[in-house]
This record gives sequence, C-alpha cells and structure tokens, in this order.
Amino acid sequence: MSAKVPTTRWQVFPDGAALADQAAALILEAAREAIAARGVFYLVLAGGNTPKTAYERLRKVGAEWSKWQIYFGDERCVPPISPERNDRMARRAWLDHVKIPAKNIHPIPAENGPDQGALHYAKTVANVLEFDLVLLGLGEDGHTASLFPGRKDGLGKKDPDAVPVLASPKPPPERVSLSAARLSRARRVLYLVGGESKRDAVKVWRAQADIPPRHITPTLGIDVYVDREAWPEA
Repeated sequence: MSAKVPTTRWQVFPDGAALADQAAALILEAAREAIAARGVFYLVLAGGNTPKTAYERLRKVGAEWSKWQIYFGDERCVPPISPERNDRMARRAWLDHVKIPAKNIHPIPAENGPDQGALHYAKTVANVLEFDLVLLGLGEDGHTASLFPGRKDGLGKKDPDAVPVLASPKPPPERVSLSAARLSRARRVLYLVGGESKRDAVKVWRAQADIPPRHITPTLGIDVYVDREAWPEA
C-alpha cells in the first residue's frame, strides 16, 4: 500500500539564484517564528548543490545563531574530513562563518559505520519532539535523504528515527539516514530541487509515483522549490 499523499505546494523559480534567495528567506523566517514562540530553532539540513547555494546566502546575514540547533537528514559513511560529507559541505558553505556554537551542531557519526552511526543519531534526535524545519533534496532517481526508490529501508511508519543504509545504489554504499517517519515529525518540510538532471524525478513525483518523498508526510504538508530547469512543464 502506498503512503498517504501529503499536501504538496510547488513553487517554480526562474533560476537557481532566485530559488536560493527565497529558500534562505524562508529559513530565516522559520527561525524567527520558532525562537519567538519557543526560544529555539530546530533545523535539519540536506546535502547537495542546491541546498549549498542557499547555505551560502545564510553566511551573509545576521540571526540569533546561539538559538539555532542544527541536525542532518543523512550522511555518508566516510571520514569526517571527506569532501563527500554533508556536514563538511554545510560547514564550509555556512556554519563555519557564523556564530553558531559548536555544541549546537549535531553531525551524524557515520564514520563509525551505518549501524552504530544510526543507533547514536537516533538517541541524539530523540531529544527533539518536532523539528521546526526540515530541508530535503531530490535525487535524479527520486531518492531523498538516503531513502531510495524500490527499497523499504526507512520508509515504515514504525521505523526507528535513524536507519542504517547498506548497499546504496549510489556511492558510497554505506550511509545513515533519518527515517521518513522522523522527517515527517516537523512543522515545515521544504524541498530544494534544481537543475535539468532533476526534471524526470520531478515529473515522476508529480505523477504520484510511489517514491520516498511521498512517505514524508508532515501534518501541514510540504513545500517544493524548483528552478525552471528542473520543472518538467517548462
């Protein structure tokens, strides 16, 4: 049985720069709202080039950085200094350039292997009842975080918060990912999708195929920011 289809709001931007500008603005807006309401902002970051451009925008603005808590949707099982790491990309693009305390950044210890990394991170995110904002990307094959089409890993409603990913169809083969159920426990979920190579994946998603994004079902639905190159109806 396929997952319940969440409300999906699509917004198409003329190019990647405009998409990144609006994504950064939405992140800052969500932070202000969360801090005003609860005194803290729980944010989950995505890997990939499109989110990276949005992160680069954030290094140039001011915010109450001490009240931001940063988590990651997935990570590759490679050494911490590897350029393949999502957390390393986020640090170089943004986090190392602003005054977010080191203790507020919660990387996935995927260097310990998929099983131990997932067990550890499940304990880390257990302290967060609900994320304020989850950022996600979309792979050319329709994957999101490290949840891949044609596989059930991490898509079950009763799966743990973090799951090991083995024999990934994309290298490296071992990863750690937050599960769809954990990613769904969020006030807002925002996908950032850019580039012509993503057009087929967007088309499949809009045709309501049973790919991993359809299993991420926050109560208020999801927003998808797409640039013109990735939009199949351009």
